Amino acid sequence: MNKAIRWRIISLQAMLVVILAASAGFLFFEGSFVSDMVKTELVSQQIYFPGTDQIKPGGALDPAEFPAEIRDQAGKQVTDGNQARIYANDFIGKHLQGVAGGKTYSQVSSAAGALNAQIASTPKTDPNYAALQAQLATLNGQKATLFNGETLRSMLLNSYGWWTIGVYTTYAGIGLLLAAFGVLGALVFELFIAGRKPETVKVAQKIAA
Repeated sequence: MNKAIRWRIISLQAMLVVILAASAGFLFFEGSFVSDMVKTELVSQQIYFPGTDQIKPGGALDPAEFPAEIRDQAGKQVTDGNQARIYANDFIGKHLQGVAGGKTYSQVSSAAGALNAQIASTPKTDPNYAALQAQLATLNGQKATLFNGETLRSMLLNSYGWWTIGVYTTYAGIGLLLAAFGVLGALVFELFIAGRKPETVKVAQKIAA
């Protein structure tokens, strides 16, 4: 390989090292920014898992109903995406299933709307009027609970999604940084070869052969 070609290779390697290192730095920054943003938002919400005293039959973290994954978080504050996922799915999701027999907010809301229309067309003197009113009050209570629960669960899962993006962005930065070190190693080797005298290189090649 003549000197001109070797120096072109060295120049390309140097450019590649700079590009890879800069890209890795950008990904590290973005990953850290997203993770910190998620943590700041979660901390401000002041959401805590039930305490360890609730890990008992009939407690808020009854071992018969809740998996070990959430029991391990007992008493802790939700500060990262993984904890947000656990709280959203294993705690809020579990409780929401028992609010209206597994029905969602939209289903309960539709039922409440239909019942409200039925009540509007029912005379107050009707013997079933009071029962219908009580049923509507129950549905409205379930609707409010499901709305609040699903809203919080959605917010937590959204935080988990962004946190996951931040984590994998950081992993990508690590991968690019390792690639930059690999190219840097090749660059150092090329500089070492380029700096040697031709006679020395020929002797080394003969010995290697």
